[in-house]
Amino acid sequence: MSETLTPIQPSTTAAVQRVTEALAALGHAHKPVMLDDAARTAQQAADVLGVALGQIAKSIIFRRKSDDRSVLVVTSGDRRVDEKKVQALVCPEGTKLGRADADFVKARTGFSIGGVSPLAHVEPPVVLIDRELFRFDRVWAAAGHPHAVFPLTPQELERYTGAPVADVTQEAA
Repeated sequence: MSETLTPIQPSTTAAVQRVTEALAALGHAHKPVMLDDAARTAQQAADVLGVALGQIAKSIIFRRKSDDRSVLVVTSGDRRVDEKKVQALVCPEGTKLGRADADFVKARTGFSIGGVSPLAHVEPPVVLIDRELFRFDRVWAAAGHPHAVFPLTPQELERYTGAPVADVTQEAA
């Protein structure tokens, strides 16, 4: 294991424990690890892990205004989410998708921004997976804390979440 990765300790936060338990229940082969440095952004995570930016599976939370439900978009770290595409996929005709502030994210997911995992939310979100993640054999996702991450394949992400894979990103410039 790299100097920058430390096995998760039993005294880890409740959010990381929730992710660890969810992964174990799914039969996932890898436990989350703690990074020596924070990875609050996809670029920071890629730098610490020594992987391509696109291999970071970043979790973006939106707020569906029609029912105040959270919408999770798991996207490739080198892409930007196209809010209009997401809205077209998850909102009833004539309703809107909004930004989620830190309080909404924490209340609906149980995670703070910078550590939102694609799994183990306290309230199940509507989930979409960015098709761009499938460019990679392995990606890394947050595990409930800005220092905690875990590896998985895009196929595992799809299976674990039961979410559809969609075109949810802006066109490359």
